Amino acid sequence: MISSPISTVASVAIIGGGPAGLMAAEVLAQAGVSVDLYDAMPTVGRKFLLAGKGGMNITHAEEGAAFRARYGARESEVAQWLAQFDGPAVRGWIEDLGIATFVGSSGRVFPADMKAAPLLRAWLHRLRECGVRFHMRHRCVGFAPAALRFDTPGGEVTARADAVILALGGGSWARLGSTGAWVAPLRALGVEVADLRPSNCGFEVDWSDYFKQRHAGAPLLTVAVATDQAPARKGQFVITAHGVEGSLIYALSAPLREQIAREGSATIWLDLAPDFSADKVRQEVAHPRGSRSLSSHLQSRLGLKGVKAALLHECLDKAQYQDVDTLAAAIKRLPVVLRRARPLDEAISSAGGVRFEALDGQSMLRALPGVFACGEMVDWEAPTGGYLLTACFASGRAAARGALDWLGAR
Repeated sequence: MISSPISTVASVAIIGGGPAGLMAAEVLAQAGVSVDLYDAMPTVGRKFLLAGKGGMNITHAEEGAAFRARYGARESEVAQWLAQFDGPAVRGWIEDLGIATFVGSSGRVFPADMKAAPLLRAWLHRLRECGVRFHMRHRCVGFAPAALRFDTPGGEVTARADAVILALGGGSWARLGSTGAWVAPLRALGVEVADLRPSNCGFEVDWSDYFKQRHAGAPLLTVAVATDQAPARKGQFVITAHGVEGSLIYALSAPLREQIAREGSATIWLDLAPDFSADKVRQEVAHPRGSRSLSSHLQSRLGLKGVKAALLHECLDKAQYQDVDTLAAAIKRLPVVLRRARPLDEAISSAGGVRFEALDGQSMLRALPGVFACGEMVDWEAPTGGYLLTACFASGRAAARGALDWLGAR
């Protein structure tokens, strides 16, 4: 429910033109507030567009407790945003823009044409029709509402607003604008900010030169991965020159990252033949192979070839590889040691940011009255699959409603 229009027209400055900032602008403009949106990049929504290159996954059809659980340690806080704007609401909002949606076999929700650009164009048209003013190549260097300061190609400019909404993004994909440069200035102003860390990220493995030269870039399409904390789940990922990355790894990245921080490393357990039981694998490995090599035997009996076969050689010594019981056990539970997460700038998203404890119940910074925060710059994280975007949208709406209430109560 959007608050009633402010009787005397108020002004709000939004810093950041990603999904959270744009959504905040929509809510405010529709409530009759004067909205100026500033972004350091030449255009808005750059990360949004790049994320949609492989198919714009906008939200997920999963609902209720299962959906909320995707937000891990910050489930209860994010649930307050989702109570006002959840997955079904996102679909309704998109369709109101004239963009049809569909649910894929995995439950992920996509625009009918799978593209981000038409959605963004329709959205920006709506915002301009509502009166939102866009100021590009304006990098904010002063956050006080009464004395906003921006670096621009023409020099420093100043502005004022009755309230400010910060939607500055996290720290991944810096080339698209999410640099994390806001962390130090906000800390200096007394805002509690958790260090930014990679989320939905790859991890480094000490592969041998022989293995990575021959198999970097190879996909593992039918595998299952378990961790010390989580049971096996099927999916796919990719071998890289540095280690491993891909959807199955991203889904486990938060607990793996935390385990590495605590213990110095983390082990994932690969099931290279998830469609076969352990007894069946043992039976096939032990089956007489005659004159065939062991590699040919494993390919014939279990379909293990290419990078899967190479992983067995990489992770087992010669004696282990030749022992039937050890080999059969390794096919179902092959240990791969992860040494560290890949750098933050390579990650799909980031963890850390403005702590919820630094915000009041309406997304306002306790240390900076009149300044609100939303989106990925707040300390929450979620897996890919539409959960990230949904919470960004919902948090932008929550910050806008908080600003409306604060303006109305002055």
